Amino acid sequence: MSGTTNVLLVGTGGQGVLKAAQILARTAFICDYDVKQSEVHGMSQRGGSVECQVRLGGGVASPLIPSGEADYVVALTEDEGRRAEHHLRPGGTFLAPYAQLRRELPSLRSLNVAMLGALSVRLSFPAVTWRRALRQLLPESTHPVNLEAFALGRQRAELCARRNERTTEP
Repeated sequence: MSGTTNVLLVGTGGQGVLKAAQILARTAFICDYDVKQSEVHGMSQRGGSVECQVRLGGGVASPLIPSGEADYVVALTEDEGRRAEHHLRPGGTFLAPYAQLRRELPSLRSLNVAMLGALSVRLSFPAVTWRRALRQLLPESTHPVNLEAFALGRQRAELCARRNERTTEP
């Protein structure tokens, strides 16, 4: 990764958007990247819009992604993804789950981690570092389910990347 990488994570309250952003930030931090994170909560209850901006690289000055400059938009719901698409820079990558992935998850609560698995294929951090951050930030009792979801997300994204699809939907 060169320069600053901008990742926008979106979803609704209760989906783990904030936790996913924390895991991404911790992974980058472990790899000695400068990391800044900002979060916006819509309604302060389950179901409200939630948006997290994570900027990583060398010498990141601000936690806010400039308008239209997100390198990645990671959406946990279709509605929030559509609302956030305009933040994507030309040539950026939009990641969103589709029904087949949801059916294969060990738990629907692990969708956020599966989407991080999909994102991990695009970023240069070693998979072992992602798993280390997951173990540091998630309760030990959830590690098996979340590690399985992370691996599933990586697997689906690798398949899409091999097909050279413009829009990746793990």
